[in-house]
Amino acid sequence: MQVVHEVCCGLDVHKKSVTACVLWAAGRRRQTREFGTFTQELLELADWLRDCGVTHVALESTGVYWKPVWNLLEGQFEVLLVNAQHIKAVPGRKTDQKDSEWIADLLQHGLLRASFVPPTPTRELRDLTRYRASLAQEINRIANRIQKVLEDANIKLASVATDTLGASGRAMLEAIVKGEQDSQRLAEMSRGLLRNKIPELQQALEGRVTGHHRFLLRELLDHLYFVESKMRRIEQEVEERLGPFQSEVARLCTIPGVDRVTAWGLLAEIGLDMSQFPDAQHLASWAGLCPGSHESAGKRKSGKIRKGSLWLRRCLCQGAWAVSTKKNNYLSALYRRLAARRGTKRATIAVAHNLLVIAYYILRDGTCYRDLGPDYFDRLNPEGLRRRLTKRLEGLGFKVSLEPLAQVV
Repeated sequence: MQVVHEVCCGLDVHKKSVTACVLWAAGRRRQTREFGTFTQELLELADWLRDCGVTHVALESTGVYWKPVWNLLEGQFEVLLVNAQHIKAVPGRKTDQKDSEWIADLLQHGLLRASFVPPTPTRELRDLTRYRASLAQEINRIANRIQKVLEDANIKLASVATDTLGASGRAMLEAIVKGEQDSQRLAEMSRGLLRNKIPELQQALEGRVTGHHRFLLRELLDHLYFVESKMRRIEQEVEERLGPFQSEVARLCTIPGVDRVTAWGLLAEIGLDMSQFPDAQHLASWAGLCPGSHESAGKRKSGKIRKGSLWLRRCLCQGAWAVSTKKNNYLSALYRRLAARRGTKRATIAVAHNLLVIAYYILRDGTCYRDLGPDYFDRLNPEGLRRRLTKRLEGLGFKVSLEPLAQVV
């Protein structure tokens, strides 16, 4: 096979060790060494690669253990981070030395495809947005635990109030923790529209609260306030990091279903430079939001999507679910059209795919979202729609006669 890189290196990365194999095309020489993963040892690895004349380095994306190696080698060599599934060796004897030799051999002949690794500011933004998502999940877990304690105490607040942890709910919970047992006084703490349900609240708040329940509620509420304070700090830090890019965030927020948090997640996961992806279809494939391709003997066996970027898919699916509750826009029309035929789950993934494609062109071209309209699919084939609706009415026993509006007197 054709040699693409004259001097290159393959790294087999582990938690405590890195096995490096350098290949020279001239003379077909190779040399293998093992290094530790402490900073000083990784600097020795970089010096050794430089002395060997290495220009390109490839390593597997092994958990988080590739990050220290990448951070020290980035900028000194052309570093390729490769999906481990794409470079599996032929079954047989497996050692760290043979793995590094196999990676170096594939790299030397240009058979490796680099994974997308965003620049350092984007990677740091990823850490913040992913941590915020984890905090949001923790808040949901705390809310479920609070609801469990209330049910155990026979407090049916969730049966009357839409949000147990809203302003009214928190005031009532704080009063319960302090020892208040009068359901009438507790119900009077309600605010806004919830005051219209005071009789129901009085019945829902008549429970059997013990000291054990008050202790658990106090601990859970304190935990909730702590996690919420952490989330506010994270959001403030994200806003400061994205201060120079508020125009991009504002343009993304013009898409139905995309709010500020979703826009943060999009920018953190795919970055601002769309030249990393040849087109929107490549981006959707990388994110795991396009149909899979599994065909054999002329038969398509599966169209299941692959794993892709879990964090990005979660962010987009949340936006797609928000679109499903809206009306009078193209994306909601797409969701209802697909949900009727293929189910809500497939419709959610399809809308998430469209959201990602729209975000790609907005970031690439610097434009705002332009909606195609809720009647977009009707305008594609108006004659077919007329025939279909006429047939349905005739099936119900009606005689249908259609006239254009311009001719109706």
